[in-house]
Amino acid sequence: MDKPICLIENNTSGDLQVNLEALNILSEIRQPVVVIAIVGLYRTGKSYLMNKLAGKQRGFSLGSTVESHTKGIWMWCVPHPKKQDHTLVLLDTEGLGDVQKGDVKNDCWIFALAVLLSSTFVYNSMGTIDQNALDQLYLVTELTELIKVKSCEHEIDDDSCHFARFFPAFVWSVRDFTLELKVNGSPITEDEYLEHALTLKPGCSKKIQNYNFPRECIRNYFPSRKCFAFERPVASADKLRIIETLNEDELEPPFLEKTQKFCQHIFETARTKTLQGGHIVSGTLLGNLAKTYVDTICSGAIPCMENAVTALAQIENSAAVKQGHEHYMKEIERRTKFPTATAEEFSDVHTACEKEAIQIFINRSFKDDDRKCQGELMRVIHLSYEQFHQRNEQESANLCTQVIIDVSRSLEEQITAGYYSRPGGYQCFIEDQKRVVADYKAFPGKGIKADEILNNFLNGKEAVAQAILQTDKTLLEKNKEIEAERVKKEAIERDMVVMKQKEEALQQNILAQQRSYEENIQQLKIKMEEDRIKLLEEQERVMDSKLKEQNALQEKNFLEKANRMNAEIENLRQEKAKTESQSWVSAALETVGTIATVALPGWGKLAGVAPLILSKFVRN
Repeated sequence: MDKPICLIENNTSGDLQVNLEALNILSEIRQPVVVIAIVGLYRTGKSYLMNKLAGKQRGFSLGSTVESHTKGIWMWCVPHPKKQDHTLVLLDTEGLGDVQKGDVKNDCWIFALAVLLSSTFVYNSMGTIDQNALDQLYLVTELTELIKVKSCEHEIDDDSCHFARFFPAFVWSVRDFTLELKVNGSPITEDEYLEHALTLKPGCSKKIQNYNFPRECIRNYFPSRKCFAFERPVASADKLRIIETLNEDELEPPFLEKTQKFCQHIFETARTKTLQGGHIVSGTLLGNLAKTYVDTICSGAIPCMENAVTALAQIENSAAVKQGHEHYMKEIERRTKFPTATAEEFSDVHTACEKEAIQIFINRSFKDDDRKCQGELMRVIHLSYEQFHQRNEQESANLCTQVIIDVSRSLEEQITAGYYSRPGGYQCFIEDQKRVVADYKAFPGKGIKADEILNNFLNGKEAVAQAILQTDKTLLEKNKEIEAERVKKEAIERDMVVMKQKEEALQQNILAQQRSYEENIQQLKIKMEEDRIKLLEEQERVMDSKLKEQNALQEKNFLEKANRMNAEIENLRQEKAKTESQSWVSAALETVGTIATVALPGWGKLAGVAPLILSKFVRN
C-alpha cells in the first residue's frame, strides 16, 4: 500500500462498519501480520509515530487544528523491515475525547477494537504519567464490559484474569515529556517510571479503590509493558503544526533519537498476531476478524474472543479444504499425462499431490477439533482420485479401442469377405491376427487398459477362429483339437493377466487409501506438536507474568491480592501439565482414524491395519 486506507468507519447512522476496499486488500495478504495499533487523545501526535513506523514522512493525516483529524480506524500495510515474509499492519485510531463528536460509546468501541486486533497496543498521551493521564485511560477499565474471553460466563468468574493470555503487548508513549526521570533522588529508566506510576496504594477506602482500579487493570490485562518518554519535537508551536513537512535536521535531536528507539523496539519485539492457541494470523484472517467483531458490535452483542475464533475457524477451515482440494486437482492435471502406463504411476502422482494438499490444509486450518474438515478434505480428494482413476481407465480404453480398430481393419475386411474360408485359411488367419497383435503392442502410450482391450478383441475373435478352423480341410481332426486346446489355453492365460492387473489396480487403490491415512496422521501430528509448543509458550509467558505480578504485590505488602492469585497460578500449572501430556495428541489422531472409515470407502477393510499404523505414530 502506498498510502493508508480507512478500515473501520462510522456509517450515516453512526454505526461502525468495515470498509470493503480495506477488506479486499487484507484478503490478498497471505503472509503473517504484525499488527500495531495506537490510541490516545486527539492531537497528541499518534499519526506521526505511525508514519515513522511505515518509513514515510507522510501518510496518516496529522492535522493541525483542535479537531480530531483521524476518523475511525485507518490501516496501512507495509513490508515488515525486520521479519522476512511478514507484513506490518499499522492501525491509526480516531482521537479519543473529540468534543465535537462527543460519543463516549464510539470511543469505547474504537479502543476495544484496537486491543482486539493488535499484537502491540500503543497508548499515546501528553505530559506525564500521572493520575490525570490514567484517568484519561479510563477506557481500559471498561474492557471487561466490552470484551468477553469465553462464550459461557459461568466457566470464568472473572474474565480480566484471563485477558493477559490474549491481549497485546502494551507500550505507553509519553509525548512532550519534560520531567527528570528520578524517584527519591535516584535515576530510573522509562520502564521503571511506568511501573512506579502503576504502583498500587494500600487501603480499602473508596478513594484508594478508585486510584488503584485503572492501575490494576493495566497490570492484569497487559503483563508485557514498555514506556517511551519523548521530549518536544520542536521548540516552536508554529513548526509543530507543520511537522510532517520538516526535515529531520529541523527536529530536536533527543526527539529523533527516541523516535528511532521506539521504531527499533516495535520492529524487533512486536510479535506476530496470533489467536488463542497460538494460531498465526494472516492478512486474510485479520480482515475476517475485524468484520466478525464489528458485526457483533453492530448486533448489540459483546464481542467474545472464543466465539470470534470459532467463527473464523469455520470460515478458514472451509477455505483450507477448498484451497487444498483445488491444489490437488490442478497438480494432478499438470503432472499427469493421461493415460498412464500403469496404475502405480498414477497412484504415485496422486500421493505426491495429496501430500501437498494436506500440507496446505494443515497450514491454514486451526481449531478443527473434531477433524470434520480434515475428514472432508480426505473425502473430496478420494472422490477426485476415483474420478481421475476412472478417467485414466476410460482414456486408455478409448485409445486402445481405436488402435485395435485401426490395426485390425484389414483383418476385419478379409473376415467379412470370406477370405479365410478356404483350405489353409486358418493358418493364414492366425498369422494375420499375430500381425495385428504385434502392431497393436507396438503402438506407444496405450495406458493401463492395453491388455484388457486386446484380450477382449481376441476373445471376440474366438468364434470366428473356431469357424475358420472347422472349415479348413487341410487340417486333420486331431490337429484341429490340438489347435482348439492351444487357443483355449492362451485365452485363459490372457484372462489371468487381465485379472491380475485388476487385482493390482484394486491393491493400488487400497494402498492409496492407506498412504492417505498415514499422511494425514503424520502431518496432523507435526501440526499438533507445533501447536502444543506454541500453547506451552503462551502458558509459560502468562504464568511468568502472574508470578512476577504476585511477587510485586508481596513486596508492597498487598498480601491478600497476592494470595488471590494463587488459584490462577495453580490453574495455569494444571493447564500446562495437561498440555505437556501426550494423551490429547493420541485422542486427536484416533479421531482421524474414525473419520477415515467414513471418508475413505474400503478403509473399514483395513480395520486391523489402522490401529497398528496409529500406534506407530503415537509411539514416535
